Amino acid sequence: MKQKLQEPPGINCKMKMNPDRISNLPDNIIEGILSHLPISDAVRTSLLSSKWRYKWATVPYLVFDDRFYLFSSRNKAAINSKIVSIVDRVLLLHLGPIQKFELSHREFLAVSDIDRWILHLSRSSIESIVLEICKGEAYRMPSCLFSCQSLTNLELRKCSLKPPSGFKGFRKLKKLDLQYVTFDQDVFENLISSCPDLERLYLRDIVGLSRIKVNVPKLQVFIFEGFIEDISFENTFNLAEVVFSYYENAKNTQSQALDNSSNLLKFFVNLSNIEMLRLNDYSLKYLAVGIGPHKLPQPCIKLHNLTMYINLNNFEESITSLSLLSSTPNLEEIEITVCPDEQAVDGIDTNFWQDGCWNCSFDKLRFVMITGISGAKPELDFMKFLISNSPVLERMEVTPASTSVRWELVTKLLSFRRASNRAEIIYMDP
Repeated sequence: MKQKLQEPPGINCKMKMNPDRISNLPDNIIEGILSHLPISDAVRTSLLSSKWRYKWATVPYLVFDDRFYLFSSRNKAAINSKIVSIVDRVLLLHLGPIQKFELSHREFLAVSDIDRWILHLSRSSIESIVLEICKGEAYRMPSCLFSCQSLTNLELRKCSLKPPSGFKGFRKLKKLDLQYVTFDQDVFENLISSCPDLERLYLRDIVGLSRIKVNVPKLQVFIFEGFIEDISFENTFNLAEVVFSYYENAKNTQSQALDNSSNLLKFFVNLSNIEMLRLNDYSLKYLAVGIGPHKLPQPCIKLHNLTMYINLNNFEESITSLSLLSSTPNLEEIEITVCPDEQAVDGIDTNFWQDGCWNCSFDKLRFVMITGISGAKPELDFMKFLISNSPVLERMEVTPASTSVRWELVTKLLSFRRASNRAEIIYMDP
């Protein structure tokens, strides 16, 4: 005998009273759902009911990212044709303002197609454009882009920028993200200096620049990854976060200051208000070029978080790191990565960190993390230097480069005199 399944009375009652719950969702809920769907799925919701039929066409965020490229065909020409057809149709049928347009170009779309879409967007009050060119030559942005004066966010990957002669800048732009972008030297400097509201600037592997002068009064975050001969800051007293990842150039492995001055001093002359600093890769080696003092002329009194990649067997990098540490009296956290490929480099005084003239006190330092330790004497002396000069230190985490130095390293760490009776030294497995 078949048994009839019984539904909970409450649910059964609600379904009878309101059989089409999807159609009766409030407009703001529908818009929220559509904004979190890939554009292809958002279009398909038009089949749900008459109320949903044209809702997708009012979504202000048009994102054609990796989730959009889930096509079964392996024929690139067919994929490109389908992509172009969908983007054209979405833009043609879209109703209302477009606040964001994002396109991740994974195939070889025709330049004329992208030009047409940018032109269409330039005729609306577009606020955010994200364009990622991942294959082929750099895409030259059409001049109509520079008429988008409502832009607050611009993210470009593998593009070429050359503004028209009458370009006065993006007056509302707050975030600029440029990766593998090609510039002329003067074009770049004019661009960023003509964005008075710019708050965040991210540059990665910029082509055509030998030097960078950052002159943006409202800038709060600056991130750089790549090779550069010279970098300086001017009118950047609101800059709070700096991430500098310097890559050595294969043609110029021996960095030299352009005017024989100290890279360290030029870099920090207008960074007295920074709160977080990350010096990745060979950044410390770049800053070590030129004659540097034991302390910066003006201390970074607001800096509370410092990250450094360092070769502790190198004198220039060690003295540069000491200049930074002695000029940051309010440091709370330090993260150090010891460069593993340079452990064998000679040249540092074996008693460098034990020198009595390094009179430093880290009165706010509570947390230290050091990774890549091999157990060399300069590394141990550096850790001892921090521990013995940090009266409120709570925790030091040490991760060696390999387990072969485990017990010897632990024994030496535990023997160090600690300025803080609350300091814990924690060994972390690599």
